[in-house]
Amino acid sequence: MSKKTYYLLGIALTIILGTILYYFLCCSACCNEGKCKNKPTETKRVVKPKIENAAKNAFSIKDANGNFSIKTNDNFNFKTSNFLILNPVSKNVESSTLKLKDFLLANPLKTVDITGFYKNDETNSSAYPNLGIARANSVKNYLVLHGIPAKQIDTYGSLNKVIAPDKNNTLFGPIKFDILTTDASDTSALDALKIACNTIKENPLVLHFKTGQSSINLTSDQRKKLADISHCVDKLGVKMQVIGHTDNVGNSKNNVVLGQKRANFAKDYLTRNGILESNIETSSQGPHVPIADNETEVGRAKNRRTVITIN
Repeated sequence: MSKKTYYLLGIALTIILGTILYYFLCCSACCNEGKCKNKPTETKRVVKPKIENAAKNAFSIKDANGNFSIKTNDNFNFKTSNFLILNPVSKNVESSTLKLKDFLLANPLKTVDITGFYKNDETNSSAYPNLGIARANSVKNYLVLHGIPAKQIDTYGSLNKVIAPDKNNTLFGPIKFDILTTDASDTSALDALKIACNTIKENPLVLHFKTGQSSINLTSDQRKKLADISHCVDKLGVKMQVIGHTDNVGNSKNNVVLGQKRANFAKDYLTRNGILESNIETSSQGPHVPIADNETEVGRAKNRRTVITIN
C-alpha cells in the first residue's frame, strides 16, 4: 500500500471519528437546549391537587362541674364564607337543644359559650368582626328562639385552620360549645358590662348617608361596636335603637319620612346579619336633631346619618 493511500485512509478515519464525537457531544448539548429535531418526547408527571377530607364536628356539650352531657354526630352546618345556618337542622340537634334549654332554665348560674370557627381564606360578608362570631351569633339566635335565655349565652369567634368543607363547600359543625358556672357573689363582669354599655350610649354607632342613598358599608371598628351593642342587648335585656336623621334640605315632613326609611333599611340590614327583629326599635328625627351646621355641605353630610345605640 502506497504512502498516498495511507494518507487518504488517515483522513477518512479522522472524518469518521470527528462525526461520531460531534454527534455525542455537540448534538446532545443542542438537544438539551431544545434545538434537536429528533429530541425524544419527555413524559411529564401530572401532580394531582391534594384534596382535604371534610371535617365533621359533633354537637357536643358537657358540664365539667356536673353530670349534664349531650353528644350527637349531627351539628349546625354552614356554607363557606357564609354565617347562616343551613336548613333543615337535624332532629337530633333540635332535641339536643331542648335538653340544653331545660338544663339551663333549671340552672340559672350556668352559661353556654358558643365559639364559631372560620378559616382565613373565607370572605366575611357579615356585620360582625369575623365569620366565627357571626356563626356563633346565628346559633345563639336558634337557641333563643327555642327558649334559651340570651343572657345565659356568650358568643366568640376563633380562627381554625383545621376545618375543611366538602366538595359542595359545606362546613359541618364549625362550632364548639362549653358550659361554665358563674359565681353569684362575683358581680365584676356585670359591672364592667354596664360601664361598657353606658359608653355605647355616649358614643353610639353612627352611619352616614348621601342624599337619597340607603347603603351600609361597615368598617372594622364599626363591626366591633355593633358586636358590643348586640352583647349589651343579650346580657342586659335592652333594645337596640335605630334612629334616622337627615339634613334640612327639602320639606321637613318628607325628611322625617326619609329618616324613617333609613332607619328601616338599617334594621333590615341588621336582621339579615343575625340581630333578632324583636330586639330592634326604629324611629326618625328627620332634620330636627342636627349635629353640624346645615349651611355647609360638610355639615349637611354629617347630619345625614343613622344612629344605632341602646335604650
